[in-house]
Amino acid sequence: MKQILLCLLLMLFSTQLSAEKYIVGAQNIGYYPHYDFSASEDKGVGWAILEAFSAHSGHEFIYLSMPIRRLQLELLKGHVDFVYPDNPGWYNQVTKNTDKYFSSPLTNAITGTFVPKDNTGNSMERIKRIAMPLGFTPVNWQQQVDNKQTKLVWVSDIEAGMWLVQKGRVDAIDLETHVATHISKNVNGLAPLTLDLTLPHNEIPF
Repeated sequence: MKQILLCLLLMLFSTQLSAEKYIVGAQNIGYYPHYDFSASEDKGVGWAILEAFSAHSGHEFIYLSMPIRRLQLELLKGHVDFVYPDNPGWYNQVTKNTDKYFSSPLTNAITGTFVPKDNTGNSMERIKRIAMPLGFTPVNWQQQVDNKQTKLVWVSDIEAGMWLVQKGRVDAIDLETHVATHISKNVNGLAPLTLDLTLPHNEIPF
């Protein structure tokens, strides 16, 4: 039977069904305000919506935070019922989109290329090294990467990636706008980065 995959809305479940317990496999990266399943209290918008549904329906959700690649492996093995977040446009070598069901998205995220304020307006050719959250699909930069014009620098921590930009160790970071704003406001000494609209950016639902 095909696994049901979360991007999410769980309207597939009738509130009249008997209460069930479901395991949600979640990315183990802090991407607040969208999600941060390592947080002790507020785990982000995705978690809040799931918890609201849980309270309304009686269904219980157990959250397991793990690396992105492992999420797909555990889904394939049947060890988790849902994966959050996910998107048909994201690449992985483990599962096929034809073997998964995607729900309607919970939110639309504006993702783009963030650079220091003084470095806006440069061409793509000037971006030689770009920080990317580990396991993410470089949708906006895939062609540049494939052509070896831009090198990906994987980071397991978003804040660390933003520091790399500020220190000049990479030219930019591929990031969601609300996430960038949240980190900039809450980390002392980290200067706000600017979303350069002349560089690749897009809207991604999940």
